[in-house]
Amino acid sequence: TMQNYYETILNYFVNRETNAFAESFNAKIKAFRAQFRGVGDIPFFIFRLCKLTV
Repeated sequence: TMQNYYETILNYFVNRETNAFAESFNAKIKAFRAQFRGVGDIPFFIFRLCKLTV
């Protein structure tokens, strides 16, 4: 596993950057999808998803 994530781990120590923002955003999308499960109106779903990211 260390070989797979070697560059990501080094990036934290070099730039002090993590992927926390991306992980948080993915969690928000996952929770949003769970809330709107079964909604058949795709344009409305995409509209609400865009409003989530603002």
